[in-house]
Amino acid sequence: MKALLPAEPAPRVCLAEAAEVIPRTDELLVQVEAFSLNRGETFQLEAPRTGWRPGKDIAGRVLRPALEGSGPARGIRIVAHVDAGGWAEKAVVPLDRVAELPDQLVSSSAAALPMAGLTALRLLRTAGPVAGRRVLVTGASGGVGHYLVELAAAQGADVTVVAASPHRSARLRALGASRAVVSVEDVEGPYDVGFDSVGGTSTGAVLRRLTTHGRLVWFGQASRRAPALDFFDWTGGTMATISKFHYLDDPAPIADDLAALVRLTASDRLHPEIGLHDTWDHTNEAIAALSERRVRGNVVLDVT
Repeated sequence: MKALLPAEPAPRVCLAEAAEVIPRTDELLVQVEAFSLNRGETFQLEAPRTGWRPGKDIAGRVLRPALEGSGPARGIRIVAHVDAGGWAEKAVVPLDRVAELPDQLVSSSAAALPMAGLTALRLLRTAGPVAGRRVLVTGASGGVGHYLVELAAAQGADVTVVAASPHRSARLRALGASRAVVSVEDVEGPYDVGFDSVGGTSTGAVLRRLTTHGRLVWFGQASRRAPALDFFDWTGGTMATISKFHYLDDPAPIADDLAALVRLTASDRLHPEIGLHDTWDHTNEAIAALSERRVRGNVVLDVT
């Protein structure tokens, strides 16, 4: 089968022949129709592990059902979140990482759901109820940010987003953000909840803008710098809760959360933001665009 493999100079890939994948009894064999790129995968491509193939978010059609369990039958369209290997013609998918797709949800939209959608859904679960609360989101113009803003606003939160430019924040306003700024320094707060995906000095700036008993949830460092916090700075958030978040730490079954994301999207209550949609023979161009932050929302490529 054909698959995208790490290549030089990093971070690049090449389309080449790869060994056929063989599912275990609790896995499906899937014909991949579309996949989504995540920034974390571009980081991994900078120094790929031996034998590793990229690809976590896929949508496609079941070629072979699992031999055990009650999973989707042959021919059923699915979306899945796998550990690796999804940038290929075929992929193996564990039964607990898959959700069926309704006819009205195309594969390219579904492929944008898993990593970003799961992260946003589980971030809100970590933060607790946000109805009527003031919420600050940094680095909001990526895939996670669009889902997070729409889900939080739908729950009744008053959301402020930090994005690099008014152009990048326009869609966030349409999805429910009350206000948008280009720097966290442009807001005073106080905020009840702060979601920081930038790291560096941004994390401390968010903490300073929280209420006394606010909550800071750190879930990434798009700046490529570790969070910087000064605990001798007594302005804002003096009794705040600080959480380091990873989406796989949530105990909820991935299949259940994927099904929830599919249901919300199919019912027009969640809207994947696809800033770049192309075919997989343009993967290196897509990697460059994502790495250089030239894309708003998700990047989705069709397997042709």
